[in-house]
Amino acid sequence: MHDYHVHTNYSDGAFLRRMVDAAADAGLDGVGIADHCNVSPDPDAERFKRALGFNLDLTYERRREAIERLRADPAVGVDVFDAAEVDYDPDHETAIAEFLAEAGFDYAIGSVHELDGANVHTRSHFADKPADERRALVDRYFEKLVGLVDSELFAIAAHPDLIERNPHLRGFATEDHYAAVAEAFRDSRTVPEINAGRLLDAYGEFHPAPAFLDRLVDAGLRVSVGTDSHEPGVVAPRVDEIEAELDRRGLDPVRPAALADES
Repeated sequence: MHDYHVHTNYSDGAFLRRMVDAAADAGLDGVGIADHCNVSPDPDAERFKRALGFNLDLTYERRREAIERLRADPAVGVDVFDAAEVDYDPDHETAIAEFLAEAGFDYAIGSVHELDGANVHTRSHFADKPADERRALVDRYFEKLVGLVDSELFAIAAHPDLIERNPHLRGFATEDHYAAVAEAFRDSRTVPEINAGRLLDAYGEFHPAPAFLDRLVDAGLRVSVGTDSHEPGVVAPRVDEIEAELDRRGLDPVRPAALADES
């Protein structure tokens, strides 16, 4: 059992060693350190990521040194992977591709966080928009998600229905959206993840949500595992819930393509 998606103090999570120790304590065989990273050349994106401290594009080599030290420590009872969760924008595929080629991560996770110039989590930005406008933004979210999968830049597509976390965008996803994404995954090396990042809070569901995951499973697609943990205390309970869901559905999680190529 591997968790390919946790965050550390190199973006918005807890200290690296604490997250790795939590993965070992949870009984995992491997953990992927996939801190947030944005390489958009847009000046607003640059200011936003610096303000939040999302600086992995500048610090990944320092983090790699820390990961290498953990790998060499016999007291660390888990494999540690050097990864990144990279914001996807179809207008910036060249910049993303160049950065990933230069950085040489073990694998990369792609995610769509931005709609209408705002982070999907920013409820206030979407709260007062008319339903038709919010529906169109959800259409755009899934267009970007299909673009992410089609780009072949990533081994994993993170939380592929992130819009469900925002109550003002929730409920607009359709079977047509799900079918388009499933078709894209069928033709791509990129795999969706079962993501438990909001399972134990008020949202209370995995990503993909049940109807979406049903569609992906029915299409014969495999999934990777990501707890999307930012704190050590949530790793074990999220792993337990994911294992139960995998057992219930009879799913065997897949190793990211970049790692599978090395085995």
